[in-house]
Amino acid sequence: MGAFVISKRFDDQYKFVFTSRKGKVIFTSMRYELKFECEEAIEYFKNNIELATFTKFKSPGNKYFFKLFLDGAQIALSRKYTTELRVQKGIDEIIKYASVSEILDFSDDDLIFTA
Repeated sequence: MGAFVISKRFDDQYKFVFTSRKGKVIFTSMRYELKFECEEAIEYFKNNIELATFTKFKSPGNKYFFKLFLDGAQIALSRKYTTELRVQKGIDEIIKYASVSEILDFSDDDLIFTA
């Protein structure tokens, strides 16, 4: 099962990524000014996954990626993939696991591991 991971961006805004069962980032969300907006976006996505649309693209450098839309608005951008088949596998993993994935919050600046 994948996971949604909330973190802070360098500009102090929030984002979340969806990671695969193997821990690889599949997509990164747009930015959110407040953490609760980020959390609400994840919950809304999890509860409305069937309304999501995925638009596939090919970059000039022959890399494949997708944009994730919900209610007509872009909510995320995928990582780059080497083949169109891998893009589809990433999308399939989202559809299969997103609604039951846990949410991890790493947005606080607290150290998780101390030396």
